[in-house]
Amino acid sequence: MGRDIGLYDGGGPVHTVRYRVIYGDTDTGGVMYYGHYFRLFEIGRTEFMRTILSLSYKALEDQGVVLPVTESYCRYKSPARYDDLLDIMTRIKSFSRVTISFCHEIRLVSSNRMLATGYTKHAAIDGTGKLVRLPAILYDAISCHGNTP
Repeated sequence: MGRDIGLYDGGGPVHTVRYRVIYGDTDTGGVMYYGHYFRLFEIGRTEFMRTILSLSYKALEDQGVVLPVTESYCRYKSPARYDDLLDIMTRIKSFSRVTISFCHEIRLVSSNRMLATGYTKHAAIDGTGKLVRLPAILYDAISCHGNTP
């Protein structure tokens, strides 16, 4: 438990997307509510897939496959506040024939200060909830970007 996620400790590209903290993201203490970091992770992995892999979640769903989160972790280092501009950095941490994991870093743009690190792991399932292989289109896209299972 508790070790930092090494965003740059592996192969494959890193994708960055910017996000500005809105008022609705914050709690009564004026900081971003802890649960919203997982939403930022989702934004990061969605844009990673769309930009780096040229593949959308919708395309996977059209093939009858969904990728629910089976495991997640976030280490909070420093708070994000209303109107902060954040960089959400994402890369593939690992993958197999049936799972894919992404690691994430959230940084404050103005100072590059690390705010949070974490990961999400996903399993490929079909419409009945049965575990299935990652679709070839996804597996091949991951493999061609320097990632190895």
